[in-house]
Amino acid sequence: MLLIPAFFIYMTVMNEKERCVAHFEAKVALCVLTILVAGAFVYMVGGAKHQDMNYFAALGNLYLDGFGDKGYIPLVCGMIGGILGYPLAFFCGTTVALILTIVVLVVLIFILTNLSVKDVARAASRTMDRAKRAGEEQRRRYREKMEYRRQREEEERSRREQEEYISDRYATDLPQYTPSGTGAIDIPLDSPKKKRRKRKDMPEEKVEINNTEVDYSDSNEGNASELDLSTDLINIISRAERSYDNNTDSTVDHIADDISQEKRSQHISQGAVQADPETVPVAVSKRGQPKKPAEPAAEPSEFDNVGYRAEQPHEEKKIYHYPPIQLLRLNENNNDLSAREELEQNSRKLVDTLQSFGVNAKIVNICRGPSVTRYELQPAPGVKISKITNLSDDIALNLAANGVRIEAPIPGKAAVGIEVPNKVVSMVSMRELIDSDVFRNSKSKLTAVLGRDISGDIVVTDIAKMPHLLIAGTTGSGKSVCVNSILISILYKATPDEVKLLLIDPKMVEFSKYKGIPHLLVPIVSDAKKAAAALGWAVNEMLNRYKIFSEYDCKDIDSYNSLIEKNIRYMRENPPVENEEGELVQPVMEVGGLPVAKERMSRVVIAIDELADLMMAAPSEVEDSICRLAQMARAAGMHLILATQRPTVNVITGLIKANVPSRIALKVSSNMDSRTILDTGGGEKLIGRGDMLFSPVGTPKPIRVQGCYASEEEIEGVTGYIKKSAKAEYNAEIEESIKRIATEEIAQGKKGGSDGGDDGLSVDSKMEEAIQFVIESGQASTSMLQRRLKVGYARAGRMIDDMEQLGVVGPHQGSKPRDVLMTYSEWAERRNAMQNQQD
Repeated sequence: MLLIPAFFIYMTVMNEKERCVAHFEAKVALCVLTILVAGAFVYMVGGAKHQDMNYFAALGNLYLDGFGDKGYIPLVCGMIGGILGYPLAFFCGTTVALILTIVVLVVLIFILTNLSVKDVARAASRTMDRAKRAGEEQRRRYREKMEYRRQREEEERSRREQEEYISDRYATDLPQYTPSGTGAIDIPLDSPKKKRRKRKDMPEEKVEINNTEVDYSDSNEGNASELDLSTDLINIISRAERSYDNNTDSTVDHIADDISQEKRSQHISQGAVQADPETVPVAVSKRGQPKKPAEPAAEPSEFDNVGYRAEQPHEEKKIYHYPPIQLLRLNENNNDLSAREELEQNSRKLVDTLQSFGVNAKIVNICRGPSVTRYELQPAPGVKISKITNLSDDIALNLAANGVRIEAPIPGKAAVGIEVPNKVVSMVSMRELIDSDVFRNSKSKLTAVLGRDISGDIVVTDIAKMPHLLIAGTTGSGKSVCVNSILISILYKATPDEVKLLLIDPKMVEFSKYKGIPHLLVPIVSDAKKAAAALGWAVNEMLNRYKIFSEYDCKDIDSYNSLIEKNIRYMRENPPVENEEGELVQPVMEVGGLPVAKERMSRVVIAIDELADLMMAAPSEVEDSICRLAQMARAAGMHLILATQRPTVNVITGLIKANVPSRIALKVSSNMDSRTILDTGGGEKLIGRGDMLFSPVGTPKPIRVQGCYASEEEIEGVTGYIKKSAKAEYNAEIEESIKRIATEEIAQGKKGGSDGGDDGLSVDSKMEEAIQFVIESGQASTSMLQRRLKVGYARAGRMIDDMEQLGVVGPHQGSKPRDVLMTYSEWAERRNAMQNQQD
């Protein structure tokens, strides 16, 4: 009887969920069959009673048993249980019938609830994954806690050792004296020395003190502290025999003060001698003779073999201390419940919206990312994909979203992806990406983290494989944060000897946090002319590297560095040998008669924050240098990161696009800008704040990624730690080369400007009016200019061609009007820049 209310509850839920229940009769029949099978199961569990009667008599007795049981939860199902239970138990036996009933009951429940074994396994795997992630997070926190405790213990131990070392080194042992006026001095005695075997080659040296010979012939084998103590004993005895005043107290005070002062002077002199690589001689002064100050490079004295030898000096190799991960903050996202409710609501609304437009589809998977959720739909047979893609605005309206992006089809899946922005956004922190196994286990020194994709997986890229990157997005889209994440990744992955940075910041504020880090080749370049000169130096450096590669038969920087490693191992295995002139020479490897160098060649990353400003200031020089670097610099270990806010065709030219295969598009203003960056649309539908489309080289479609975020305080903490551990050592030769190239370009520009050329600004007297009209109308055609300006066809056609050269309009599109690529403010800015260049 309990299953009948469950049947009505199920039908109510299905009616509310589907509104128009499909296959209503079949579902009712399945519910009735489920009730009968469940009753048969209870009948089997209860013992399969009344098997000795016929079928109808057994049903009657079961009906009476159902009324006669007075238990709180009766284990009988009455006549309903016997309808299927009696024949199954009669023909198959109780055990077999019980197993068969359980299997059929499970199958019916799966059919009614529209579930499958795969769905149950997926739910179980998600639960296990959630528990696994919770366990990993707990273990990670425990490891961090133990690591922090271990660091504290090491710091405390090192502090104690330093204090003990300082106290032992600078402790002053004053002799005890009696103030009674007797003048007796109590000198602490040393422990009895063990006899040591005298060296045969050392001459016996003796010093006579008060008619007593003191033998120092074996003091070279003793401890230095014993020799110092013996010297102090001699000096104290000699002072005690000096003639002082009659006042005994003052005599003792003078002796104590002299001893303390001499102790301090000895410590100071010893500390100064520690850096001297030569043997430190210990001079024993005779009574009545003052000590002479030690002279550098003095002749060997008779006591050269007495004393100890200081540590041999060696050039300390600069150790780069990687910044600790604790400088980055942990992410705190506790919005799981709200996110789950949002997923359920959006999935229901999405299916209802598609059904209201006559599109039958079902959701096969949901992938929730940090800021966007992708609902994977499988359309019914016969449904065209175009019917779904044309409903993007209607879907956004029903979901109350700013905009949806439809990916049809999803690469590698027979489904259509509808990407909906999350109302509950989860921030992606820099720490969770830097601290991940994907980043730590990567071997490349140019590994950079970008964020998490729409499935929640960490996106890590290798700049060396890109090999150049173009980043574009409007103000506030997260362009600078993306560039900072790449630079911070390099600081966490590579040392200054492995990767060098050349930062170009025309705005003078974006890269200010990186001033003074040891990775910089030169100070941050902010002047436009110097930036063009810096790119010119990069081209020359690239050509010089290729020249070196050709001399040593190397094809790229990796093979050249491998040759350097072989040379270093060869030098370790072969000690220096004496040449004909008697000098020690270190043997090195040779390739083609040329000695192999000893220093590895570092990679160079050139980051430009605002490419549009450089293209306006020096378009020809910047474009030529960027194109040459993009074409040839990969094998030389030089890589470009270009960022701009204005992804127009006059900034991102065709040559730059052709040679920079990897692109990142953030939020852009129009579909045309998105096509300029990615050669496809979609960038205008991003939500901003780090939401990006990442298109690395070799991928057919861009990947949607939520970029990671690092605050200004975190960047300052990382760069400040690096600045404290190592100072920047700029290359003076590179700075001079950049200044020289900038001076030559300025002089050449003035000379070229005086030769003539108006760059098309005064081509026609009505050009300004024509450009203003074209920008206001949003399209350009020759016939339209004829009618508006009342000019001939040839003159209007020339003005259209001049506009194309100036970057105002796009290329010819057949019978269609040309696209307008600039706003009027952008044209005015470009016109002023061109006029300034002419002046």
